[in-house]
Amino acid sequence: MTLAGSWRSALDPQRVMEMDVVRWQDEDAASCAEHLTVEEPFEIRLGHQSLAVIMRTPGHDAELALGFLLSEGIIQDAQDVLSIQNELDEEGLPLANVLNVTLRHAQQQAAMQAHPATFERHFAVSASCGLCGKNSIADLMLTVPALEPDQLHISAETCYGLAEQLNAQQAVFRHTGGLHAAGLFTDQGKLLALREDIGRHNAVDKLIGYGLQQEIFPYTTNILMVSGRTSFEIIQKALLARIPCVAAISAPSSMAVELAEQGGITLIGFLRNRSMNVYTHPERIVQ
Repeated sequence: MTLAGSWRSALDPQRVMEMDVVRWQDEDAASCAEHLTVEEPFEIRLGHQSLAVIMRTPGHDAELALGFLLSEGIIQDAQDVLSIQNELDEEGLPLANVLNVTLRHAQQQAAMQAHPATFERHFAVSASCGLCGKNSIADLMLTVPALEPDQLHISAETCYGLAEQLNAQQAVFRHTGGLHAAGLFTDQGKLLALREDIGRHNAVDKLIGYGLQQEIFPYTTNILMVSGRTSFEIIQKALLARIPCVAAISAPSSMAVELAEQGGITLIGFLRNRSMNVYTHPERIVQ
């Protein structure tokens, strides 16, 4: 079995590659080409100092960096960032998969460099990890206020249409079966942006970064739809992004439900075939 790593599929030269596999069907075996989702390390540097190495699917890396920095509490909005640029090697050439972020406030950057223990994610962050160092709902709620009760109402019919739109736009998933997707919708069900990644939390970070770049952040009247299950870290990111409604095709975890309840987020699970479970704050969902 040979991995065709020297060339990428024409589907997407960054995110899809091919390898030869032996496919079995009953008692018959045959060689064929199979598409794979690309997973590569991505390093974020802050003031040319390594902050984190994230295992991710290439694409929208500046968005991922911005979303990661906001999720980690390093920035509060896009105005905190002066520039995001490719890091250069000793010969002045761009380093692959490395971005350097320069903060606008020099003292903020200096403080982070003076206290490296604050950022314990200087090591590789796996694609399934999420915000591994923040596992206490109580601690989170001390620093991030819950969403206030609002007049936002989302029709059940709007919710039923989200999954179909998300699935229709998952171009790489249809060829590889190996990517998570996160979609940002209006409260009327219009898809604004979709990001795919091997890590579901990376896909959400990319959407957060998209909003920061497009100056449409925070997402106070939007819906976040994810393709798989809803974990604690997904709700945590939604709370930081001020997203009032999170929907998923699969189930939420118990901690996701608990955080959504305390954070004022409407959490929907098993959204498929014109059916759904509303776990928290059901008042936002109407006929």
